[in-house]
Amino acid sequence: MLDGMDCLFCRIVAGTIPAKKVFEDELTVAIQDINPQAPVHVLVIPKKHVASLAETDAGDKELLGHLLEAVRELGAEQKLGKGYRVVINTGPDGGQTVEHLHLHLIGGRAMHWPPG
Repeated sequence: MLDGMDCLFCRIVAGTIPAKKVFEDELTVAIQDINPQAPVHVLVIPKKHVASLAETDAGDKELLGHLLEAVRELGAEQKLGKGYRVVINTGPDGGQTVEHLHLHLIGGRAMHWPPG
């Protein structure tokens, strides 16, 4: 497991790496993705370091619910009333490239299936 000095998202949360924040509260920060896949592509990141969804446990239920509530609020704020996609990549085969749990809020265009 990475510590805060090694984790990209922990450094963004700490403010040592700049990012375009679009939302922040006591448990989460949301930033614009630097490689957007749609007109709206926001990463919702817990301030607490959790490596991936697979690393959560029953004690993380409140945090996981809070992340989804932040996504819902951002979806409304970003005017995504026609719909959006929420993605959690987990592990290397799931496409996770940063070992810190984060949710992708993707919208502003029609999504297609299968995703990839």
